[in-house]
Amino acid sequence: MSAEVTTFGPDRLSRHGRAASIALRMLKDRGFVVICILAATSSILVLSWLLWSILSSGLTYLDWAFLDDVPSRKPEKAGMGPAIIGSVLVCAVCAFFALPIGVGSAVFLEEYKPTKGKWVKRLHAFVQLNISNLAGVPSIVYGIIGLTVFVEMFGLFGSANDPALAIGSHPFEASDGSSYLEQAWYYFQLPIGRGVLAGALTLMLVILPVVIISAQEALRAVPDSLRHAALGVGATRWQMVSKVSLPAAVPGIMTGSILAMSRAIGEAAPMLVIAGIVFITYTPLHLMDDFTVMPLQIYEWAKKPQEAFHAVAASGIIVLLAVLLGFNALAVFIRNKFHKPLS
Repeated sequence: MSAEVTTFGPDRLSRHGRAASIALRMLKDRGFVVICILAATSSILVLSWLLWSILSSGLTYLDWAFLDDVPSRKPEKAGMGPAIIGSVLVCAVCAFFALPIGVGSAVFLEEYKPTKGKWVKRLHAFVQLNISNLAGVPSIVYGIIGLTVFVEMFGLFGSANDPALAIGSHPFEASDGSSYLEQAWYYFQLPIGRGVLAGALTLMLVILPVVIISAQEALRAVPDSLRHAALGVGATRWQMVSKVSLPAAVPGIMTGSILAMSRAIGEAAPMLVIAGIVFITYTPLHLMDDFTVMPLQIYEWAKKPQEAFHAVAASGIIVLLAVLLGFNALAVFIRNKFHKPLS
C-alpha cells in the first residue's frame, strides 16, 4: 500500500509565484483605474463649478445690447461690440498670413524632405527641431517680439507717432485739440505702430508653429502608396503634391488650422503688450488703427474693484467661450465630414 507524498518542488513554487505576481499586477491595475476615475471626476467637478459660477453671474448682463454696445463706466450700459469686431478683424488678418505660410512650410518640410547630403539633412532636422520648440514658447515672449519687430521695427523707420512712410490719409488734429482719423481702410505707415496689423502679425507668430506641425501630421497620415502610384504613372513631384497628397490631407489641415485660430482668438498676453490700451469705444477704421479684443476687454472689466463689473466680465467670458466652442465644434464637424479612409 503506497502513501501519497506531497511535493513542494520548483514547479509548484514557480506556480505560486506566478499567481502572486498576477494578483499583484491586477491589484495595481485596479488601483490605477481608481486613481484615474478620481482625477477625472475631480476635474469635471471643478470645471462644472467654474462654469456654474460664470453662468450664474454672467447671465445678468448678457443680451443682444451687450453684444452691440461699447464699453462704459456704468456696468449696466457696458458692452463688447468693439472688442468683438476687433477680435474678428485681427483673427481674419492673422489667418490671411498664417495659414498660407504655415501650410506651405509644412508641405516643403514634409514633401520635399532631403534624401541626399549630410549637411542638408542636418539643416532640415535643425529647422524641424526649432519649429517643435517654438510651439512651446510662452505667448508673452511673442508679444515682446511683436513689439520690437512689428510695432517699432527696430527703430529703423522713426516712431509710430512720426512715421518715415505713410500711404493714405493722415491723422489730423481738430481745432478743439481732439484727434481724428479719416475713414480710409488703405492707410499704411512704417513703422506699423500699435494697430490691427501689428496684433495680427504677432498672433501669426503664436500660431504658426501649431499650424505647421498639424499640417505636417496631416501630410504624414497620407499613405506613401498614393505618392508612389502618382510618381509611378509619370507625375512630377509638384503634381503629386498638388493632386494627391495635399487634397487627401486637407481635412486634417483644416482641423488643425481651426484649432490654432481658436487659440489665437483667446490669447490675451501678446495682445496686451501690442495694444497697450484696453478701453476703446470705437471699432477700428483701418489696419493701422487702435484696437481691442475680447480677452483684453474681459481683463479690463475683471480688474475693476466694483462687483458689478465682475458680472460684466463673466458675461464676456460666456461670449468668448461660445466662440471657442463654436470653433472646436466646426473643427470636429470638418474632421468627421470630410475624413475618408485612405489605403
